[in-house]
Amino acid sequence: MLTRWNVGWSDFDEMFSAMNQLRTYMDRVFNDGNGTRVWDGRVHSALASSWPRTNVLDTGSAITLTAEVPGLSEKDVSVGLNQDVLTLSGERKTDAPKGYSIHRQERPAASFSRSFALPCRVNPDSATASVKNGILNITIEKAAEAKPRQISVKAS
Repeated sequence: MLTRWNVGWSDFDEMFSAMNQLRTYMDRVFNDGNGTRVWDGRVHSALASSWPRTNVLDTGSAITLTAEVPGLSEKDVSVGLNQDVLTLSGERKTDAPKGYSIHRQERPAASFSRSFALPCRVNPDSATASVKNGILNITIEKAAEAKPRQISVKAS
């Protein structure tokens, strides 16, 4: 059964009013008040808290973390482990090579620091970290008491 929907002009007015309010809000977020766009690639605070993008996986015997760190080398990244909290920090610099000048810069300099509470106790002596093709890989073996065990079942 079909029901007829009567849309009055007031419904459209409300919709357009809401759209204008959203546009006004977005203009305030992305403009500096003089009508000049300020979103020029600077890391926004909402994005900064989640950069670099990471995955933390439990392989059973170890915890592995992979993070996207494009353009960073092993000298630009620092990894720390304090008890069961893993901390990544680093800095991306954007210096022009000697003799060059910058005409456009969409990848700004940025620094980051992120901490991850690990889901179990780990053995800090077994931690390894490497950077290859813009991906940081960290592997930390679980502590003996945190590793899964097989329990044999006996007939009674």
